[in-house]
Amino acid sequence: QQQQLSALLCAAAWLAARTLAPSCVACRPQKATRNTCRASWTKSGLQARGKANASSRPPRSPDGSNQEVINFCANNYLGLSNHPVLVEEAKKYLDSHGLGLSSVRFICGTQDIHRQLERKIAAFHGTPDCILYPSCFDANAGIFEALLTPDDVVISDALNHASLIDGIRLCKAKRERYDHLDLGHLERLLANAGSARIRMIVTDGVFSMDGDIAPLKEICDLADKYDAIVMVDECHATGFLGHTGRGTPEHCGVMDRVDIVNSTLGKALGGATGGYTAASAEVVQMLKNKSRPYLFSNAVAPSLVGAYLHVFDMLQGGTPLLAQLRANTDLFRSKMKAAGFKLGGLTHPIVPVMIGDAKLATDMADALLTRGIYVIGFSFP
Repeated sequence: QQQQLSALLCAAAWLAARTLAPSCVACRPQKATRNTCRASWTKSGLQARGKANASSRPPRSPDGSNQEVINFCANNYLGLSNHPVLVEEAKKYLDSHGLGLSSVRFICGTQDIHRQLERKIAAFHGTPDCILYPSCFDANAGIFEALLTPDDVVISDALNHASLIDGIRLCKAKRERYDHLDLGHLERLLANAGSARIRMIVTDGVFSMDGDIAPLKEICDLADKYDAIVMVDECHATGFLGHTGRGTPEHCGVMDRVDIVNSTLGKALGGATGGYTAASAEVVQMLKNKSRPYLFSNAVAPSLVGAYLHVFDMLQGGTPLLAQLRANTDLFRSKMKAAGFKLGGLTHPIVPVMIGDAKLATDMADALLTRGIYVIGFSFP
């Protein structure tokens, strides 16, 4: 039976991934209890299954062999991570701007191209300004402590990314959490926060394990009603969600109503490193003066900045990659459902395949690798 399941998944995956493969999470089991966490992982057969890749260039096997595989577990939504034009752009900027700057931004770590990229990102999101970080984890870690005080309240979706949770823990604002996508619960918390100086609603645009898309229009409606500001983490949306790839705000028709956008350059936009906050000039100026990850981390490498400049030129000019990704996602979801699999999410390229058993998911991922499909089984914790 397991061989039949893996064969079905392999066939469907091959159809969907001939050009661009949607990301796939192989398992999301029920939450474990404390006692099950104490159990021996060796006895249960559970262990971390990350594999070492010999090269970023597909389609070689992650074990270093010459087996050709299709990667179904990367965030390489648009196939740009090894795009030959971007690789050449990075090489060009290595020659012109060097390997790195050996400095943080505010000392001598800002080159002309860093400000060029920040302006391009701000224009892409329709915000007045932007600030670059080494990663979006850094952007999320540095924003709340810099902007919020004990007189403020931050209201966060219960399934927000770990980087948002960690960033919120660093600030002194009152912290509230609303049930996942529960607008009624969010409204009750907003109503109870009337005395706060700032009410900040924080949500992932797309939730990375489930493929759920936040109802940003309704969230912005509540923000207007209760005079709150909206911050969205767009890591799994920037570059490909929405008609022109401008993410969840565009998808939901609220680009002019979201106050702060945090996102990454390390997924759909090229897959290396880098993150940013796009917001008002006042917010960005505050972050440049108070955000610790910005103040105490080296600047993004010039070669990557040069490649990202070209990525945003591609997106601004329109690209057929968006339509290709949507077609692949629709095909994969339809074939998997026809094969009898339970899937998470609705339309997003994150396609959780709900196996329901952690060991079976891991064993299934191993079996799929022998059939040319590279995917990792996810399980709690």
